[in-house]
Amino acid sequence: MSDWTAPHPDYADAVTGAVLSMPAARHLGFRFDRVVPGEVEIVQPARPELTQHGGFVQGGVLGSLADFAGGSAAGTLLPLGWVNMTVDYTVKIVAPAKGDVVARGRVLHHGRTTTVAAADVFARDGDAETLCATALVTMRNLKL
Repeated sequence: MSDWTAPHPDYADAVTGAVLSMPAARHLGFRFDRVVPGEVEIVQPARPELTQHGGFVQGGVLGSLADFAGGSAAGTLLPLGWVNMTVDYTVKIVAPAKGDVVARGRVLHHGRTTTVAAADVFARDGDAETLCATALVTMRNLKL
């Protein structure tokens, strides 16, 4: 449950619209399942062209998904007329991922110029989920 308040009245549409307009996001084909102030959930459906070694999701895809999830969570707290960009992210892959993958991003600290978020990435097998990666994401907030 989020304890944050979004200053932008249409934050969910702003974040999903901005992200899904990016060529990389469109290419990966993920979707937003949850967007609330300070938190998002993004699903990467299973696609054979994103796998290696017999169907395991490639590590770069897990890293991109974590970056988008952390950045999107941070974006929900931006005022109207602001955007954010990744400054840094660190991903630790802790287990192989196969099938659909879901990333849950959440804001840890929100400031005027930078926001720090975390993202946990899970592989889904029916109703079961396995943690496969975790990330720390730092975003730079910019007024347009």
